[in-house]
Amino acid sequence: MSILHVQWTIKPLFSPQPRLGCAGCGSSRPFKSSDKIRLNANGKLLDAWLIYRCTQCDSTWNRPIFERRNVRDIDLATLHALQNNDYDWVRGFAFNTGQLRRHAKQIDEFPESEIQKVVLCRMNYPSHQLNLHMKLPLETSMRADRLLASELGLSRARIQEFELHRSLSTSGMAVNLRKAVKNGMTFQLDLSNEIDALGIMSAAAGEGDHARSNSRTNSASA
Repeated sequence: MSILHVQWTIKPLFSPQPRLGCAGCGSSRPFKSSDKIRLNANGKLLDAWLIYRCTQCDSTWNRPIFERRNVRDIDLATLHALQNNDYDWVRGFAFNTGQLRRHAKQIDEFPESEIQKVVLCRMNYPSHQLNLHMKLPLETSMRADRLLASELGLSRARIQEFELHRSLSTSGMAVNLRKAVKNGMTFQLDLSNEIDALGIMSAAAGEGDHARSNSRTNSASA
């Protein structure tokens, strides 16, 4: 019997794509981030955009980061990231769907992610308890039930049974399995009465037959 704490770091592979009217295609098309920043200086005022390209004809759309901003009002870290096209900063902005919805009513999101599993703690315990700590550097549209089923090697029906019998909770509260996984979530799973508890815990840790390594790609549908 044991209690196991595992951290799953979920890194989405594809940034959200807004659907916009494309002048080149003459219809609404998804636009993909180029991960490139465009800056325009006018005296002490600075404009910044993230460049997007139509997935069909390569026409461009400049997504505003800010416009007519006084340089001295921009914190140095942000200014340095923009001037150097910092990859992590650009990706973080590209995944900011809240800001993106100001410009597009429809956004295509993708659940495909790289998942890294790290065992934080393993202790002797009167029963089998599994704690999964979610770390998401970027937003993801991946649903909780599909993530857990895929990564634990179980059916979604089995995950729903855990929820029904209150064997599964998140951060001490009831879990909504249809919602997207969020940064900081902790899933608690009581496996005391499960005959395959050790196999489930092994999969959670990225060990055994279900996971060949501690880093894999999950492509469960949203």
